[in-house]
Amino acid sequence: MHGPLSKQYDGDSTDQQLVRVARDGSSDALDALVRRHQGFVYSIALRMLWDPQDAEDATQEILIKIVTGLSSFRGESAFRTWAYRIATNHVLNSKRSRAEKTVTGFDDFGIKIDELSDLDLAGEVAAEAERRVLAEETRVACLTGMLLCLDRAQRLTYILGEVFEVSDALGSEILGITRQNFRQRLARSRRQLYEFMRGKCGLVNSANPCRCARKTRGAIRAGIVDPKSLKFVPAHVTRIEQDAKDRSREFRQVVGAGYAHLFRDQNLKEPPDLVPRLRSIVSDERFRATLDLDSKPS
Repeated sequence: MHGPLSKQYDGDSTDQQLVRVARDGSSDALDALVRRHQGFVYSIALRMLWDPQDAEDATQEILIKIVTGLSSFRGESAFRTWAYRIATNHVLNSKRSRAEKTVTGFDDFGIKIDELSDLDLAGEVAAEAERRVLAEETRVACLTGMLLCLDRAQRLTYILGEVFEVSDALGSEILGITRQNFRQRLARSRRQLYEFMRGKCGLVNSANPCRCARKTRGAIRAGIVDPKSLKFVPAHVTRIEQDAKDRSREFRQVVGAGYAHLFRDQNLKEPPDLVPRLRSIVSDERFRATLDLDSKPS
């Protein structure tokens, strides 16, 4: 089955059925519904907020809103449209994350990159495979940080339209804007990201001196990358080894706006399964009483 943000998603009828059964009191149906969508909600939150813990907290808050708001879902649109509208409104209106307070724009981000020491990691890490893992962590941290340079509306539009490749019809419906406005925001965010990367990033322009592997040691010293606790990429060296051939393509010069695949094709850590935690929260008597969840509609 294609992901819920895919143009080819064919799970709308299954979502609707799960909603009906969940509203009749089936916890299993509710769990299944959450598990179908929690990964994509987390992926949006992670790219919006940068820090995995902030993203996990936001995902939990979003899923609680979705679960406790099921009674208000009328089926006038697809469940995924309704659910992701809740998700996007949450990340647009939530308080700024720690990373968002640190990164104030492309100029500021460029200065921060330049300030990182340009040193060979081989002096500190002997194993080649481990160096590749750490360089990948630096790469993903930097790319995700670039998204923070966009304002929230543009960032979210870019995540939907370019990373998840949603159509302007679905994207505009989720964000509550016109299709033309969605396309305009997307074009503006593409242009700003590409102009920055063309002038700074070695992944896009081979003439640029900035290289992930050369910045990794500086990123470790600055506390951006923690070798003992990776934020973004799996720590399994075998996975990096298997992906090495495919990943090498990303280090070639990218022609035109093809740089978008750098943001799209990332081996991020698996999102957390929040179903057990949500079930505990929603079943708590004080939580249910606060939201009046056990009252019957008149």
